[in-house]
Amino acid sequence: MSSNPSIDFLEMLKAGASKGQAAGSATRASNRANSTNGSSKALEKATPEVKDKLQNKNCKGLSPKTSKSAIGSRFAVIDTETNWRDQVMSIGVAIADATTFKCTDCLYYIIDPEYRSGGMYSGVLHYHVKRNICEAPLNYRESGKPSSEELLLSTEEHVASRKEALQAIKSYLQELGISSIYAYNGKFDLGHLPELGGFEWYDIMRLAAYKQYNRAIDDSLPCCKTGRLKSNYGVEPITRMLSGDMRYCEVHNAVYDAVDELRIIELLGRSLEEYEVAKIN
Repeated sequence: MSSNPSIDFLEMLKAGASKGQAAGSATRASNRANSTNGSSKALEKATPEVKDKLQNKNCKGLSPKTSKSAIGSRFAVIDTETNWRDQVMSIGVAIADATTFKCTDCLYYIIDPEYRSGGMYSGVLHYHVKRNICEAPLNYRESGKPSSEELLLSTEEHVASRKEALQAIKSYLQELGISSIYAYNGKFDLGHLPELGGFEWYDIMRLAAYKQYNRAIDDSLPCCKTGRLKSNYGVEPITRMLSGDMRYCEVHNAVYDAVDELRIIELLGRSLEEYEVAKIN
């Protein structure tokens, strides 16, 4: 039989391709085997903690942002006050227990030189220093734990540069293992404190101003289709609504306001997991 050069050439190409595919398959199989052997050896030598991570690295469970364990045992509430130039002139921080929502510590920084420009609430920058210690309740003597009021009155007032203050706050939160920050109208505070953008921020107002989360919002109050109150949903009216105390007035001192915003979280009675809808970064 006479041979056809064109057909012979095609057969040769097919044979070469088959050999290449077979070789590629063998190589991939070898690589998978080596990878599996390597992983097995690594798993054998690993510590129990690393073993757990290796064994579960492909498991899909709850996101760390929504899991209970990720919330931690503490969180922070932050409030800022600004000067006439819209620069931060004071920062107040309330540290809270993630289970009880009770305040456990406070931080207060007055920012120098920004505070020297003056602002609408410059008159209350030193509010807690001016107050008489006798005004504070004496719960500490009875329970062994200081009340929020006593914590506020004992909070040291620090005057520092913006850089120094934010570094101190950041370091303290990290030392306590805090990864989440809550604020009322949180976009304002986060926008003025981008240095703390590495923490997870949540807007308290996102729950407090909405009928589906705030049981104290009466049916007679005008709301948007989203459930949000059409007006009067600042810290002061919401605190009055939740507490029933019509005499409450917002101080506009950063650390006092931070504690009051924490109180709103407590009065709302919503779990921290529910604040996922309020995450702003």
